[in-house]
Amino acid sequence: MLFNSIEFLFAFLPIAYLVFWGLPNAKARYVWLTITGYVFYGWWDPRFVLLMAFSTLVSYVAGLGILRSPVGSRARTMYLAVPITVDLALLGFFKYTNFALDTVRSVSTAAGAPIPVPHLDIVLPIGISFYTFHTISYMVDAYRGVITPTRNLWEFSTYVSLFSQLVAGPIVRFRQIEEDLEEIGTSSRTRWLTRGISFFCVGLVEKVLMADTLAALVDPSFANWRALSTSGAWLAVLGYTFQLLFDFSGYSTMAVGLGYLFGIRIPQNFNSPYKALNPSDFWERWHISLSSCLRDYLYIPLGGNRGGTWNTYRNLMLTMLFGGLWHGASWTFVFWGFYHGLLLCLYRVFRTSWDPLPRGVQQFLMFGSAMVGWVFFRATSFTEALHILRIMVVPTSGSWFSDSNLGLVMLVMLIAAWWSMRGPNAFEMRHEWTPTRMVGLAAAFGAGLALIVTARPSPFLYFQF
Repeated sequence: MLFNSIEFLFAFLPIAYLVFWGLPNAKARYVWLTITGYVFYGWWDPRFVLLMAFSTLVSYVAGLGILRSPVGSRARTMYLAVPITVDLALLGFFKYTNFALDTVRSVSTAAGAPIPVPHLDIVLPIGISFYTFHTISYMVDAYRGVITPTRNLWEFSTYVSLFSQLVAGPIVRFRQIEEDLEEIGTSSRTRWLTRGISFFCVGLVEKVLMADTLAALVDPSFANWRALSTSGAWLAVLGYTFQLLFDFSGYSTMAVGLGYLFGIRIPQNFNSPYKALNPSDFWERWHISLSSCLRDYLYIPLGGNRGGTWNTYRNLMLTMLFGGLWHGASWTFVFWGFYHGLLLCLYRVFRTSWDPLPRGVQQFLMFGSAMVGWVFFRATSFTEALHILRIMVVPTSGSWFSDSNLGLVMLVMLIAAWWSMRGPNAFEMRHEWTPTRMVGLAAAFGAGLALIVTARPSPFLYFQF
């Protein structure tokens, strides 16, 4: 089910909201949020709700085991290792089995001794990467003593299956919403109501009016990448750079708004990443929930920057390679992770020369560096990515986007450039309901709704991860 769909806006959400606030206590609300989460998830494919339920139950039992086991005991370590192994095994099977098989086939063929490895018919469960990170972060934090594992199965299942952030994040850690979950039985319906509606409307504008409009340029351009001209390639890549931001930021902003509607404060996931001045700054602003998880659960345990210069570079590269692989079972994603790891290392080397540059120059260079990376992120092969990058620097004749809506697309591109590089993000906006703001939100929601009604709802790009 999509946030930007009629069934969600006018059926699922009103029912979920009205029933939730009509329930008398925390247990009933936990149960209801769990049910709505499973209905929301099962709307896509009911078979995979059992997979999520299994992962939830394993992690819940492991949490209780950690709670009962003394610090430093072997049992405590086993309660951490076994469920993480189970979770990663499930993720690995569904997401990476065919990637491994295809790699073996390609390498063996290139070596002149082809191995007839089959391609299995495996359906990737939507959102599995996100809820797997939820359960793993919960168990690691419980093992470290950062949180006290909950004894309430329904509270934990609410955390894992919360529909607002279930299938595309943010990756919310239990400790970030634990207080709100504990107080869910006595939380006020009106406390964050206007703030929640405001956030949701802003996110809807980001997704429907911005990202989906840019998709009209980006999708046909990349589908016809061999025929693009230099100007067409630049437009396509620039369009995707803004489309990806507003698509994912839009989802995250709507998730925050939905969380407020149910009394739960979901943390910020995007902080104007195209305002970043350097690679380190970029990863403190882009997909904050993922980058902070990679930092806390991989980079720092590897040693962080404590083992000397070369060990720091190694840890950065390993962390970013894993981050690239997390995004997708493809070597283009792995290379994208390598590319950003290289940017982070180079910034550490040349920081004393980079930082004195004017802020505008730093922002421009970082934006251009991110844009190059997005070519590999969007392309389906290295051949495609390298071709697009080549024609961006070598004048090439060919086609470019031409459509009756060209003027609208270019206008949205300009708005996207201003909003992402100069304008306020959702957390920097004022969300009080003044008359002017109410009219603006109503107009924005109406425009978004008109597009939803007249066109097929577009899935969020991060659903594939």
